[in-house]
Amino acid sequence: MAITLPDLPYKKSALAPHISKKTVEFHYDKHTSGYVTKTNKAIAGTELDDASLEDIVRAAAERGDQGLFNNAAQSWNHIFYWNSMSPRGGGKPKGDIAAAIKENFGGVDDFKEAFSAKGGGQFGSGWAWLIAKNGKLDVTNTSNAETPLTDAGATPLLTMDVWEHAYYLDYQNRRPDYMTAFLNKLVNWDFVNENLSKV
Repeated sequence: MAITLPDLPYKKSALAPHISKKTVEFHYDKHTSGYVTKTNKAIAGTELDDASLEDIVRAAAERGDQGLFNNAAQSWNHIFYWNSMSPRGGGKPKGDIAAAIKENFGGVDDFKEAFSAKGGGQFGSGWAWLIAKNGKLDVTNTSNAETPLTDAGATPLLTMDVWEHAYYLDYQNRRPDYMTAFLNKLVNWDFVNENLSKV
């Protein structure tokens, strides 16, 4: 059974003007789809053929299978990223995540500053994450295809893709502008709350 790339939870034009339809088309139809296709090719006929994507990522990491890990983790990271955004996103967090952010960071502005520092401080390609671990929230970054899925005890709550393909058509080298738009206009706080409820 192959991994299936879920449909986007919104139209490809829905994130504009913050992320253009053209960027989404390249990023989802080419990059994300390509990672899923390569993952399926790598697991075909193996014992991982029926495994969940999360289990494939963890198994590849444990085995040191870098090729499979890169494609499976990038598949998972990207699917998580697309769900981390909403056309009606941004604004102030509500619900349990609002209280958790206040408790762990002092306030939403402090969280945004810390999250942006991780995204902006990521040299080269990678990801910025909000995670829950050991009863607390934290922000972290990972390089290339690395993911908190392989960090025992960590639960990913939110991610922002800081690979150049995520923003270059719209923002060129202005990663900070992309991060500001992501945090202020696109974050899907309902998705973050859903992930927090699983902790």
